[in-house]
Amino acid sequence: MTAGPAAAARPRNRKQLIVEAAGQVFSERGYHAASMEEIATAVGISAPALYRHFPNKYALFAGCADLMVDRLVAALDTCGPEAALTDVLTALTRVTVAHRRSGGLYRWEARYLDRADRRLLRAKFGHVVDRVTTAVHREHPRPAERLRAVAALGAIGSVTMHHTSIAQRRIEDLLVASARGVVAADPAAAEGLAGPVDLPAPPVPRTRRAEILAAAVPLFARDGFATVTNGQIAQAVGLAPSAIYRHYPGKVDILVAACLQAAGLLAQAVERSLHRATGPDAALTALTAAYVAYSFEHNALTSVAEAELAGLPAGLRRPLILAQREHIAVWEQQLRTVRPDLDARQARLLVHAGFGVVVEAGRALRWQDTPGHRDTVTALVIGALL
Repeated sequence: MTAGPAAAARPRNRKQLIVEAAGQVFSERGYHAASMEEIATAVGISAPALYRHFPNKYALFAGCADLMVDRLVAALDTCGPEAALTDVLTALTRVTVAHRRSGGLYRWEARYLDRADRRLLRAKFGHVVDRVTTAVHREHPRPAERLRAVAALGAIGSVTMHHTSIAQRRIEDLLVASARGVVAADPAAAEGLAGPVDLPAPPVPRTRRAEILAAAVPLFARDGFATVTNGQIAQAVGLAPSAIYRHYPGKVDILVAACLQAAGLLAQAVERSLHRATGPDAALTALTAAYVAYSFEHNALTSVAEAELAGLPAGLRRPLILAQREHIAVWEQQLRTVRPDLDARQARLLVHAGFGVVVEAGRALRWQDTPGHRDTVTALVIGALL
């Protein structure tokens, strides 16, 4: 009996194709929202065929997480230990841009790995950071070398978190230049750069509805929206689980309220910072300082909004995406005023690079909110933009 056309056409690298497709689905939909059936459809196979390669969704997810970091390590190995900083950054950028659709799972979704897999992933990324730090030390030997290396990787990795479309070579050039700007920044000269920032405070929870929201946000930030139960939220507020439904129709409505609160507070912070600025350069610095201060002060709220937005139903996500676009448009305008050499898409790419710097530098600093940390991260973001 001869095999049919489908069997004859079966690719030898099917497992790799599965991991590629799964990485994109996990990155765009989130670990919990993605299904094995959806991934199988993306590959063009049946779900049973998918299970022949991976016994469950977690095994596939862990394989996706390993693949991207292994590619980064392999790219560095081709450079050699004495490679120049630009060559190191270029190698990492090319891999990241080539696989930008699947790289987004690292920023937020890697928290769903179990402890052993997370430790392994952290060790591999640590090797990447070590290599970049060594190159930074050779070319820009000054304080905070490892922090600048991590922040530069944040600028590069930012391309996995948005869909701005530019020619691939131009993206690579912009990101390498942005990463070089980050590592060239001098944290020691950044004292006072952020200056005083007038941040809006979150509303004091005076109602049960507000108390539920205030209790849910840190739980979502720590454990992820999908794993937190209404029972945990109710316990944090001192309510019976059924009482939650008197204030929110479902858990997703709490998440939407948190995202809307984050967008509102950020819009107020931006408006206040730009209102006091005089001149384009001062406006860009004030905008950066406000965003950095906001990210440190409201870290749980911002991480929830950024990590969980993609998993919301389309109808609930739409107003939040509009608010996000309005915020980015402000950045584009301010950056292009200072840098008229950029078109709108290039400016948007660099703005996202700046956001990536804040996330990775903030994590490296464990979000310890001090004036020095705010100044340092503000300087790193300005380096990424300019």
